[in-house]
Amino acid sequence: MIKAVIFDLDGTLLNTLEDLKESTNFALAYFGYPTRSLEEVRNFVGNGVRKLIERAVPKDCSNTEECLEIFKKNYSENMYNHTKPYNGILEILKNLHQENLKIGVVSNKFDAAVKDLCQKYFGDLVDIAIGQNDDVPKKPAPNGVLKAMKILGSDETSTLYAGDSDVDVQTAKNANLPCIGVTWGFRDRENLEGANFIIDCPDEILEIVRSL
Repeated sequence: MIKAVIFDLDGTLLNTLEDLKESTNFALAYFGYPTRSLEEVRNFVGNGVRKLIERAVPKDCSNTEECLEIFKKNYSENMYNHTKPYNGILEILKNLHQENLKIGVVSNKFDAAVKDLCQKYFGDLVDIAIGQNDDVPKKPAPNGVLKAMKILGSDETSTLYAGDSDVDVQTAKNANLPCIGVTWGFRDRENLEGANFIIDCPDEILEIVRSL
């Protein structure tokens, strides 16, 4: 019986792409670097903000750390400008809670932003939110997911993991969890190869939970 569902954040619960693009381009423009398109930023995200900036700056850039700090400051001040939950997400989180399931979020976004975004958009619907910090290696390392399961009181026999990318599929494998790949996020369906389930609508999550 499933007791908990752990979600990725960006591209799974929240469409954060426009705000990520604007803060990336703010940091790039600050140093006089060429800015990036929405599609370029879409392909850069998924491995944490450090990797996002490393991919966005010119190859001969010598001040990636400074650019990262400018990005993080700007994003912290502007991460609510365009971000919103995907259609059907609030409803499925409410339905899962009505089924007495626990909800966790584990993201490669920096921890403070993960907690702030989850609190603003989901409130008590999310029981634990964990982002990347010095104590939690980035996904696909399973550490954050394992920590979330411990807090939620579930284990690998009673937990599902849901995300929108190949990083999420590998994270679930590393945590020995069944994976739901969602197609409405930042990656194409082909990136979800290896997921136990691939879905096009949040409502399907509840159907999967009830089937296990």
